[in-house]
Amino acid sequence: MTLLALLRHGTTSWNTEGRTQGRADIGLSAAGIAELRALSVPARLSGAAWIASPLGRAQQTAALLHGPARPEPRLIETDWGAWEGLPVTAYRPFAAHMTGRGRGGLDLRPPGGESPRDVQARLRDLFAELATATAPVVGVTHKGVIRAALSLATGWDMADKAPVKLAWRALHLFDIAADGSLSLREANVALESRS
Repeated sequence: MTLLALLRHGTTSWNTEGRTQGRADIGLSAAGIAELRALSVPARLSGAAWIASPLGRAQQTAALLHGPARPEPRLIETDWGAWEGLPVTAYRPFAAHMTGRGRGGLDLRPPGGESPRDVQARLRDLFAELATATAPVVGVTHKGVIRAALSLATGWDMADKAPVKLAWRALHLFDIAADGSLSLREANVALESRS
């Protein structure tokens, strides 16, 4: 069994503005950099291999917390298509119409983008590869990817409230079984203050 710790990237200007980033390669803001410089990963993850989305904000986060991370394309954020760069409030009515429930779901697909189910397909391939890892793995990624992983681990259909409220400045620990299946070990493991 492989321990996988997923962490969302640090704060960007688009996060602060409430804009949907998706594949836009927005770097960390000055505030995001300062926040990460004051934090460290818990000692129980020392010796872990580090991978990160190829987007700059994830690579910067990994570098500030640990050092260079191997770029892993399957950890890239959801492609938000036509909703890229928009505030969530601009497309929420369309999402409600598309799902009939107003809360998203595994098949919610923005025009020209991808659904959470699409994200899960690429994650399944990654998890099958990581199942043979001999050390823990830390993956720096994005909110949409972590939510898709939580859905795989718990059976959550993403149409209703998540089974656990995720903190976005915390690590989320998963176990990857030999067959590549995922289970949630522990959510919301706080980053520590750097001494």
